Amino acid sequence: MADQAPSQLAIALGDPAGIGPEIILRSFDALRRFGQPFFVVGGFEVLRNAAERIGADFTIVPIAEAGEAQMAFHAGLPVLAGIDAPYTPGMPSDEGAALALYSLAEAIRAVILGDAAGVVTAPVSKAQLAKVGFEYPGQTEFLAEACGMAPDDAVMMLAGPTLRTVPLTVHVALSEVPTLLSPELIIHKAQIVAAALKRDFGIANPRIAVSGLNPHAGEDGKFGDEESRIIEPAIVSLREQGLDVTGPVPGDALFTPLLRPTYDAALCMYHDQALIPIKALEFDAGVNVTLGLPIIRTSPDHGTAFDIAGQGKADAGAMIAAIRMAGEMAKARSGNA
Repeated sequence: MADQAPSQLAIALGDPAGIGPEIILRSFDALRRFGQPFFVVGGFEVLRNAAERIGADFTIVPIAEAGEAQMAFHAGLPVLAGIDAPYTPGMPSDEGAALALYSLAEAIRAVILGDAAGVVTAPVSKAQLAKVGFEYPGQTEFLAEACGMAPDDAVMMLAGPTLRTVPLTVHVALSEVPTLLSPELIIHKAQIVAAALKRDFGIANPRIAVSGLNPHAGEDGKFGDEESRIIEPAIVSLREQGLDVTGPVPGDALFTPLLRPTYDAALCMYHDQALIPIKALEFDAGVNVTLGLPIIRTSPDHGTAFDIAGQGKADAGAMIAAIRMAGEMAKARSGNA
């Protein structure tokens, strides 16, 4: 472990055939004057070629170890030596997927070892990663195992400037959602969210709104009993623990301009219930944050966009937001916020 907490963030390259290289380069260009150093793990030639393609006016600086990143950041974008791949935007390959997986694993390792303050992961293709042996539903589960934690102890939160949402169930069929919900699940996830809002976001008394599952939150059982049978008992238990929890709030009302300022995070029953409002309201600034881990992890809340990779069309707003948020979370954890 490092003797002193590092300030630099480790960036996982993502799939090199996607927009990851471009948005990393554009993020460096936007953030290099703001004092938040970061380095990319692997892919030096990928980034060098991507920089030439987009006409970047800065240098890609090779470094041998993470500790060199802070000084190197003043000269250009630091890239930690490691494996590489051809830069083939829009044309994913097994070689590129292997680079993405290597970069992800080594970036996480750097944070666990204390060589980086947090990890920011550029977009990956789960289908491509599966071809090179990645057997996890997503990066969140991979992170949890790397940290020695159960998958259920890692919680995905989507965060933007005006909204934070947490899906209780993620990559499952909608028909399975009612069978997966339980008071215990809601309580467990809400506790993790409340603790993370305190530790990582500096919110002393987090306010959590819990959505309903059915239209009109069931309307007294007319449209389903999950609210009375599962959700309401969980809310009662959480309130008894001293948490500020409201709900169940009908999904069609929860994200209105009137209600959004009344809570710090919304706990949602399923994937689209949480992600649709974030992508509608905060698409270019939405950040995927993994809560409950001993390390900090953020990611832009969008995919690889193979169809526009290498064309200079990629918007780096969400990647910039992810880097900024990781830096702010690191400061909050160190008590320097």
